[in-house]
Amino acid sequence: MPDMTLPEALGELAALEDPKMRAANEKRGDDHGMNLSRLRALAKRIKTDQPLAKELWETGETPARLLALLICTPRAFTADELDAMLRETRPPKVNDWFVNYVAKKTPLTEQLRLRWFDDPDPTVAAAAWSLTSVRVMKQPDGLDLAHLLDLIERDMKDAPKRLQWSMNETLAQIGIHHPALRARALAIGENLQVLADYPTAPGCTSPFAPLWIGEMVRRNEG
Repeated sequence: MPDMTLPEALGELAALEDPKMRAANEKRGDDHGMNLSRLRALAKRIKTDQPLAKELWETGETPARLLALLICTPRAFTADELDAMLRETRPPKVNDWFVNYVAKKTPLTEQLRLRWFDDPDPTVAAAAWSLTSVRVMKQPDGLDLAHLLDLIERDMKDAPKRLQWSMNETLAQIGIHHPALRARALAIGENLQVLADYPTAPGCTSPFAPLWIGEMVRRNEG
């Protein structure tokens, strides 16, 4: 299709707005009424469009920013641009998509992980821990995994929710992928009890680290 203009894209987004969906999303802290499958279909029609993505992001509106994250080119952003974007991702879905669709896809991922790791903003630090989880799984060489466990043991229980969730993910991935540290990871999870009471649907894996580790180890070992 021909390049879509910003007014056209905003019009398409307005047509997708559903008051009932907005009410449901707002209970989770997301200020939009988008059916995400329909939003993805719109992004598929537009295809990759970095200039439009930047215009959409600059509106500051959550639906526009979600669309921007689906049509942008992660490698086209500078580290400073990505840093500024992350600090604006307060709605949970915008933050989730930014971390997973942009921060994890840019060639600057490791640079950003180090830049964000000790940031006093828990949303920024949480992104660093999410990127750390990927390294734990895929490129652990050079990571001090024992030190990461020290930090988790010290800080995770009292961390803000988003940061706590990301630290817990790193704890679980260390336990799953690094057998020599599995017993300690399990012990930390049992001691802290973070997410032990998290409601989990039938057939889904609990985010409580000891259960998560145990289930994934069983699957991986057959």
